[in-house]
Amino acid sequence: MKKKQMQEIKDKKLSINTIEILVFTIIWLAIFSIPYLVQQSSNTIFWEKIFSEWIRMAALLILFLVNIIFLVPRLLFAKKYLKYTFAALILILTVNIGSVSLQHFVIAPEPVSMPKMELGPGMPPMELGNKMPAPMGFRAPIQQERPSLAMKFVNSFLLAILVMGASIAFKLMSKWLSEENLRKDAEKEQLKSELAFLRHQVSPHFFMNTLNNIHALIDINAETAKDAVIRLSTLMRYLLYETSEGHIALKKEIDFIESYISLMRLRYSNKVAVTIEIPEKIPEVEIPPMLFVSLLENAFKHGVSYQAQSYIAFSMAIVEQKIVCVLRNSKHKNSSQGDKKYSGIGLTNIKKSLDLLFQKEYSLNINDTETDFEVQLTIPLYENKMFSH
Repeated sequence: MKKKQMQEIKDKKLSINTIEILVFTIIWLAIFSIPYLVQQSSNTIFWEKIFSEWIRMAALLILFLVNIIFLVPRLLFAKKYLKYTFAALILILTVNIGSVSLQHFVIAPEPVSMPKMELGPGMPPMELGNKMPAPMGFRAPIQQERPSLAMKFVNSFLLAILVMGASIAFKLMSKWLSEENLRKDAEKEQLKSELAFLRHQVSPHFFMNTLNNIHALIDINAETAKDAVIRLSTLMRYLLYETSEGHIALKKEIDFIESYISLMRLRYSNKVAVTIEIPEKIPEVEIPPMLFVSLLENAFKHGVSYQAQSYIAFSMAIVEQKIVCVLRNSKHKNSSQGDKKYSGIGLTNIKKSLDLLFQKEYSLNINDTETDFEVQLTIPLYENKMFSH
């Protein structure tokens, strides 16, 4: 089980890393395509200028990758802030010096072309070469001075700081997504533990009381005792094997409920009226196990009196892609179990499990009066979780 969980965590980390690499690749390809697209839009492609821009972008890409792969995980996330600041400054200075030097000394400046001269109405404009003398009264465009080496370095340094900040933001987002997945995995494990706790709450006292009832039935009605043994073995198989996966077919859950109620009837006289209503057509879907049985056990614990007339009514219906379960039981003031708080499993644990299972997609309504106690539980019906056993 632990190996399976570790493999799932590794798969999720690999998925997050793959998405991260894909996003970075798309963003940087888009950035590198900008100089070419800008030059193409002006109908003249000056490759020296494009190469100059690509050199600057390549330097920024190096800063981005080194920061996100090495500096941030090993220094910043390790809370070595001074070491990270020093390493980041050294990296920025080194890469920028190389980038600015290449742009300034290797790449030639863009030549200034002479604009076309208008000759008059009906005449096409005349192109002037760079070496042709300009006609009288025609002003050639003034060639802009190249920015100084220091200015280029300052501009590149500021842009590098922005890129380093962006890489930190990306890495923080990736780390948050990874930790969020781990938190959800921890919640799932907690959910499994709590559901296992709820299932095991049903077992000990119920099995002990049922076996005592079967023992008494053997001498009174052997056939009824045999049927009770079969139902008990079905319940034990369900609890031990069927519920271990964390989900169960709705039909099997209903069969378990009917067997549970049938065995509980053996303990009580005719003064306890137990009714059950189940939909005729049961959809082939799966639900978390032991949700309704937990409520049933509490109803039998707190809704039955051996001295007075008692009742327990269980009904289930499928309404608008939801399962609606209503459970009503009588209350007795003079009962030793008559306090309003549930013992054993308790509504608190049931609510907590429902929160983990369905978040806000369920409703649990309680109507508590002097003579009756009613619980209505509504959970979503997920048709995509088809029966597969």
